[in-house]
Amino acid sequence: MRFDVRQRYAAPAADVLAHYASVEMYESLPEFGRISRPEILDRIDGGDRVTVRLRYRFTADLPAAALAVIDPDRLTWIDETTYDFGALTSSTKLLPDHYPRKLEASAASQFRDDSDGCIREVSGSLRVHVLLVGGQVEKAIVSGLTEHLAEEQTLVARLLTGG
Repeated sequence: MRFDVRQRYAAPAADVLAHYASVEMYESLPEFGRISRPEILDRIDGGDRVTVRLRYRFTADLPAAALAVIDPDRLTWIDETTYDFGALTSSTKLLPDHYPRKLEASAASQFRDDSDGCIREVSGSLRVHVLLVGGQVEKAIVSGLTEHLAEEQTLVARLLTGG
């Protein structure tokens, strides 16, 4: 399942990208509706490239049929995102802690300046390999990820204004 999210910020792209690449931003995140508060695993600073690794848990209810093949307590993953300050991009891989052959997910973001600040465009792909219920689980996860991105946007916008 493909997903696309477009976000607008009233700040330069480099500033927005810097907030996403900071540990402080993730320490400020609350638990959102369907995805847990992140556990910060590490941040590797390589100059123009920064990699942030976070662990998340899916906390929403799953369709009843999915519960026959998926343990909701085992729906955890590592979000590994590399931010490229030179290109104003990021690339993300979701690495399941469990069920590694049942979930494939990745996303890429482009941060670009415009006359009002910055636009962040996120494009991703998520695939759940579970017979009969895979599509339902994909929809639930993508919905949770989309909500999560919106909550992150609100937090970053507030941090950019010093709030």
